[in-house]
Amino acid sequence: MADLSFQCLGVAADIYAAGPTLNIRLRVTERSGAKVHAIALRAQLRIEPQKRRYSPTEAANLGDLFGATTRWADTLRPLQFATVPAMVPGFSDSCDFDLPVPCTYDLEIAATTYFHALDEGDIPLMLLFSGTVFTKGETGFSVAPVSWQAEAPCLVPIGVWREMMDRFFPNCGWIRLSRDTLQTLGAFKNRRAIPTWEQAITTLLDEVAGIDELPGPDQVPGLAGTPDRTEARETA
Repeated sequence: MADLSFQCLGVAADIYAAGPTLNIRLRVTERSGAKVHAIALRAQLRIEPQKRRYSPTEAANLGDLFGATTRWADTLRPLQFATVPAMVPGFSDSCDFDLPVPCTYDLEIAATTYFHALDEGDIPLMLLFSGTVFTKGETGFSVAPVSWQAEAPCLVPIGVWREMMDRFFPNCGWIRLSRDTLQTLGAFKNRRAIPTWEQAITTLLDEVAGIDELPGPDQVPGLAGTPDRTEARETA
């Protein structure tokens, strides 16, 4: 049976991909001396947030995922990032190959929210491997599963992630809305003759901010100390 070990050599964005894609460079080594004909590989990528430190700003940004920092001892648990396949060609001893990982900028996905919350440093990943390995011996081919113990840690620089997303979605993010909400927002946009969806949302935010900033009675000259009309009637 083949004895495989995996090592992460680096991570880079695929500049020729049709969508945001990370290329994780891996090295697989066969330690028993068997000649590998091919590997039908499957890799599960898991974020391990407990393996790095966070600035106060990053901790605040991660509140939606993990709650208050006082609870992180219980809530800072691994997050599923992706599961991707790969075909590794035949080799003896060791082989280097790329594992392409398609990515999304949908902020409703926990992994994307986690990436978006980080300012600097690395994203700690653990790659868990499974699949089928085909080896070639003196009497023919043999087939065996990839050991469930096969795994490899991997660090993804947050700068690589941000540069990749800026290449496809410069200065943008994605929020999914229900059809009813989109229809309501569209009606508001058309009624106000607002040219873009972003301007429609910023208009609403500006109007809400204006309502929140309206002065109270104690801030208006001549009204400070004036009793409420209801209180005045009750006094009368």
